[in-house]
Amino acid sequence: MTVDHNDITKVSKIILGGATLNTQYNDNPEEVPIVDMLRHAFTNGINAIDTSPYYGPSEIIFGQALHKLKSPDEDGLSFTRDQYYICTKVGRIKLEEFDYSPKAVRASVLRSCERLDTDYLDLVYLHDVEFVEFTKSMEALKELRKLKEEGVIRHFGLSGYPVKYLAFLCNECAKHPEIGPLDAVLSYCNYNIQNTTLEKYINSIRKDAKVKLLSNASILGMSLLRSQGIHSFHPASDELKAKCRQAAEYTHKHGVEIQDLANRYAMFNWHKYGPTVIGVSNVAELQDAIIDYQITEKDKLPENDIKLVKHIQEEILGTEHYNETWDSGIPHPELP
Repeated sequence: MTVDHNDITKVSKIILGGATLNTQYNDNPEEVPIVDMLRHAFTNGINAIDTSPYYGPSEIIFGQALHKLKSPDEDGLSFTRDQYYICTKVGRIKLEEFDYSPKAVRASVLRSCERLDTDYLDLVYLHDVEFVEFTKSMEALKELRKLKEEGVIRHFGLSGYPVKYLAFLCNECAKHPEIGPLDAVLSYCNYNIQNTTLEKYINSIRKDAKVKLLSNASILGMSLLRSQGIHSFHPASDELKAKCRQAAEYTHKHGVEIQDLANRYAMFNWHKYGPTVIGVSNVAELQDAIIDYQITEKDKLPENDIKLVKHIQEEILGTEHYNETWDSGIPHPELP
């Protein structure tokens, strides 16, 4: 089944993320069974991938896998470029290295096309805009607009963590004659069991700034909400980490792993607004996420899920840690 590459709103409600194809999440990302994962995703209704040059070899691994999928497997199954959307990013190079110059933005886009085995990209985000000065972001977005007009990319937008700044930048773009309303925004860690801040800004981003697609990522809070433990690099406060570990222990005692609860909660509540980007490392994790998503087709979450979430948000996190955030980026004096 083909997709409409001119309409980014037709991406599936689950997008397969590529951050896990990186040593930050997997010691040997080349060993992640990405061909099998993509085949499973594409045959189960997922029609989009999301990656970035910042995610180490992620673009290269995805590109090699997509190239292999062009050839039929033993069952005669193959997947071609007209059957999926490719989303990637520009601007962030390393942990503390950014290049938002128009020259670098263009070079990054062309390199991504080569890595991802494609002549065009469906969606390109300006990556983690809060780390770069407002004026540099605007210049980079102008270049993305030019690339869209040239047909090298079909849609463009921005990604980042502080939702207030994302909403501000979107609205500034909408008023700018050389940029105009953005096609898409990707927010992470801002709609999950621990933090639902993104919901407060939906109207500002979608209606006021006329953004077509608002996607939600890191629904496990970048590992805050998983039974396997929290990654050592996580920037959250020690107090919040402790509360999230307590929440994981609580759900486990009640026969539920917190990552499964977190998946169901976020996808169920967010799917009416837009897609969820998920990061998984094998087919089993992907299948679990697909099963969790199927809950969204029902009228409400299972009663036990509702009780567990209520206890976590009200009794464990409480007013001090529910919607608690962490510092990310540089000061932006333009922000009202």
